[in-house]
Amino acid sequence: MRIEPFFDNVTNTFTYIIIDPDTDSCAIIDSVQDYDVSSGKTGTVSADKVIRFILDNKLKLEWILETHIHADHLTGAHYIKSKLGGKIGIGEHILQVLEYWVPIFNTKTDTPTDASQFNHLFKDGENFTIGNLSVKILYTPGHTSACISYLIEDAIFVGDSIFMPHLGTARVDFPGGSAEILYDSIQKILSLPDETRIFVCHDYPKENEKEGCLSTVKEQREKNIFINGKITKEEYIKTRIQRDKTLPVPRLLLPSIQTNMRAGKLSMPEDNNVSYIKIPLNQI
Repeated sequence: MRIEPFFDNVTNTFTYIIIDPDTDSCAIIDSVQDYDVSSGKTGTVSADKVIRFILDNKLKLEWILETHIHADHLTGAHYIKSKLGGKIGIGEHILQVLEYWVPIFNTKTDTPTDASQFNHLFKDGENFTIGNLSVKILYTPGHTSACISYLIEDAIFVGDSIFMPHLGTARVDFPGGSAEILYDSIQKILSLPDETRIFVCHDYPKENEKEGCLSTVKEQREKNIFINGKITKEEYIKTRIQRDKTLPVPRLLLPSIQTNMRAGKLSMPEDNNVSYIKIPLNQI
């Protein structure tokens, strides 16, 4: 297996291309669509870098995978599928997310609540393939109610559930989030063999620091500042909840959620042929 990370330094997001060298088949995990919140302009610079790599290396894209509905960046899934094909996959609990958020945004006319905008909804423990690579789904809720992780050979792609050890874990103050549930989900991840590689979705390096995406189960158990082996479940829950009270609402939360619920497709144009991002007032 070959893993190619791409870092978007605007949203601090890692996108991964997973490659089966035997078949030249590949999958993309957690892609990015550019969005400037001040001007309302979307873009495809980040997604085009991923597309160019796939084309240059003559790879066959089978899957465009999401770990969850992100609140900090727009997904490039719909755009990438329009250019390269492939199937968009996400966890089956996306249905709960749609049930909660579609009424808030009042987007039922262009956001199917049956999740038919996604090609496949993964169940916990489900197996599928990327070429000859075997992938297992782990349901890892807590950050949101619909988070999943992708276990591929000796590597697991955990989305936002856990960060690099010096950053800790995901916040849990979104609808459907739970510190208790996230603790249990992370224990599922940390029960894997010590040498299992953990690939995270975000890093926030300081100026002149290099971003990091890779740790191991052993490293996380020993060094994660929120959830190492010396911290009890009760201590984690208390610390996580206290920390979340100090965090601002993500800058791109409202544009991201409503777009990502459509797998990255922009809203249906109105009669002036313009698509809009809705900002529901006094709801968040």
